[in-house]
Amino acid sequence: MGLFDRVDLLGDTERLSADKILQAQFARRYPVQQHPSGLGYVITVPDGQLWYAPSFLEQKISDRAMQFLLANDRFDIQPGGWQNAEPKKTEPRSIDWHAVDSFVDIGWHNIAWQQDVIRMFGKAIPLPRLCAWYADADCSYGYSGIYMQPKPWNTMLNWIRDQLSQHAEYQFNSVLLNWYRSGNDHMSWHADDEPELGRNPVIASVNFGASRRFLLRRNDDHQHKIEIPLRHGSLLVMSGALQHHWQHRVPKQASLKDSRINLTFRHIVVNK
Repeated sequence: MGLFDRVDLLGDTERLSADKILQAQFARRYPVQQHPSGLGYVITVPDGQLWYAPSFLEQKISDRAMQFLLANDRFDIQPGGWQNAEPKKTEPRSIDWHAVDSFVDIGWHNIAWQQDVIRMFGKAIPLPRLCAWYADADCSYGYSGIYMQPKPWNTMLNWIRDQLSQHAEYQFNSVLLNWYRSGNDHMSWHADDEPELGRNPVIASVNFGASRRFLLRRNDDHQHKIEIPLRHGSLLVMSGALQHHWQHRVPKQASLKDSRINLTFRHIVVNK
């Protein structure tokens, strides 16, 4: 079973074919080369680089990771069944994660999920996703008026961080987790350019669950866009000056009912 089992929407042969087609599409616009690790390929774009590994983690590990991330007291998250959590005996037979009033009362086993709010025009607006922040003890983080204190690393997050450090040759000290409960949850256009990330930050995004569209656009030309499918077990690393010249988002996909969890590993610059 590996360290941490979903039947993928694409078979292995279909997946490899789709990956080759996507790689060829990128190569028509940008220089593309295989990553030194042999996992995926590096796309050199103006003012930055993208390392895209569609199958960074094998399916068994990715399925176990999804179970681990959503484990709780009220709902059984079955292998391959993260799309439809199996309620425990005291709960109804199905669950709409958007209808849950309090995520604090669910009793999360491994990740302290919370729904943050932002202030807009004097009103408190819940974010259209759930979040959690895990990091070294001195790595607090803030964005959009939200300030998060770190929770300690757990076994799975540490294991994934070690895999990233090994293949990316970069040290991460923090991770922001985002849970998109369905295609109605989304992320608006933004850049990861907060001061505590330093200049030219490296952002490593590891993805589990439903495949979602990931879009990038140039700050000085919004018609210059890149789209990458972030699938179960995939990795996308953004580096170079990309955060200073590009924005990215995860748009709504209203017909999608399944969950997706995204782990974005970062390095917080700590001033001693």
